[in-house]
Amino acid sequence: MTDNIKDYINGGADGNFFLLAGPCVIEGEEMALDIASRMKVITERLGIPYIFKGSYRKANRSRIDSFTGIGDEKALKILGKVRSEFDIPVVTDIHLPEEAAMAAEYVDVLQIPAFLCRQTDLLVAAAATGKFVNIKKGQFLSPKSMAYAVNKVRESGNDNVTVTERGTTFGYQDLIVDMRGFPEMKEACGCPVIIDATHSLQQPNQTSGVTGGLPELIATIACSSIAAGADGVFMETHQNPSEAKSDGANMLPLDKMESLLRRLVIMRQAYLEGLKI
Repeated sequence: MTDNIKDYINGGADGNFFLLAGPCVIEGEEMALDIASRMKVITERLGIPYIFKGSYRKANRSRIDSFTGIGDEKALKILGKVRSEFDIPVVTDIHLPEEAAMAAEYVDVLQIPAFLCRQTDLLVAAAATGKFVNIKKGQFLSPKSMAYAVNKVRESGNDNVTVTERGTTFGYQDLIVDMRGFPEMKEACGCPVIIDATHSLQQPNQTSGVTGGLPELIATIACSSIAAGADGVFMETHQNPSEAKSDGANMLPLDKMESLLRRLVIMRQAYLEGLKI
């Protein structure tokens, strides 16, 4: 499946953007299979290479009583079922070096969380699996500095790497996306660049201990990023974000996904046509 992911990330024959989308965290088998099934139908209809996204565990939560998962093995098996039942690649996060080999048995892409993007041992362990490694840019890093994280993967013998923009800290409770970062990261890193159109709209550090968000701006960030040259789009989605057990405040409702993706396909086509001028 990893070999096929290279085709996904190259956008297929028409150079379309690729999509990583799914729930923030695996809450159960039924919800995961439903999202995967519906997303596969939508993306096949629109010709978008699709990678199912789902965290098997959320290690970075504001409060100790926040939901972290249904159990590592149970969640990973659900991810594996999504992969086999729908014949689509899957991406999940890892947080410690020893998790890399375990997660790699079930998924095609290992994702490095933004706060951990400088952790050398974690990057090396992810690279050693031979899987694609998607590194999220730290909220505290410049676009060009992501080249060092990418090189840790490459110099460990793995050229299968992508980077994801997920916003830069702006004050205590906000993030911004600098559109200049897409061409800068492409040039510095020499790999596909993705926009995380949902986490980049988080409103962190709320006094309630629950991260807020600005989901009404998801389309704005996604469309702007495609126009700026993003190769892929990452979005978290849920059947009912208000009932999601993690990051519901900045998710795109599943029933709004297709209309946004249609806009993004048009934006991507216009971007590619513009390159010919």
